[in-house]
Amino acid sequence: MKVYCMSDIHGCLAEFEEALSMVLDQLSKEGTKLVLLGDYIHGGPQNRGVLDKIISLQNKYGQDKVIALLGNHEEWVLDGTSSIDHMIINNVDEDQDDDIYISWIGSLPRYHVEGNTIFVHAGIDEEAGDMWEWETGDNIFTMKYPAQTGRIDGLSMKVVAGHVGTATISGDPRFHDIYYDGESHYYIDGTVLDSGFIPVLMVDTETDKYYKVTETGVWLILPYDEEN
Repeated sequence: MKVYCMSDIHGCLAEFEEALSMVLDQLSKEGTKLVLLGDYIHGGPQNRGVLDKIISLQNKYGQDKVIALLGNHEEWVLDGTSSIDHMIINNVDEDQDDDIYISWIGSLPRYHVEGNTIFVHAGIDEEAGDMWEWETGDNIFTMKYPAQTGRIDGLSMKVVAGHVGTATISGDPRFHDIYYDGESHYYIDGTVLDSGFIPVLMVDTETDKYYKVTETGVWLILPYDEEN
């Protein structure tokens, strides 16, 4: 299985479509999936456009092939902290059409497992080891902070997450690419509002290898400290 994934789109439809252009021709093939790691809204100008695009992809390819996970920004909409277009509600009248989006958001899972990889918006309870699926609280899946790096004791799986920008994780404000810690974590939030692009990760579950997808090709991802 080849699993393509991206995260933290934040209302940036043009950048999302550019990232999708490197993936969509693969989705028509067997043995491929697209996993989106959450935070589809807030920040950019086209929140509903991004949601419409994801929903249309699921309608076309199926929800088992295009998997959208819950992010903390979507969760804030569910708990009434925010609306689709506003990170913090301030006397905003909601469009009744938003009920459709809210219903869809409410159906989103918090994580997805494929092969040896856990896909999640923010992270898991790493102290739980191989019991992570039962012991991770809902808020950790969507809001874990700070990003954790290094080997996860008692768990042989890798975690692919967004939520925290890779510029923050790497400590390099110019770095907006995929961050691999050399152990158990791949982080893929490229801070699109600053960088203007959305990184695309491809996981080959048969070989347990992780690649960066670009317009010029597909490249094996090395640990950050080896590449920089």
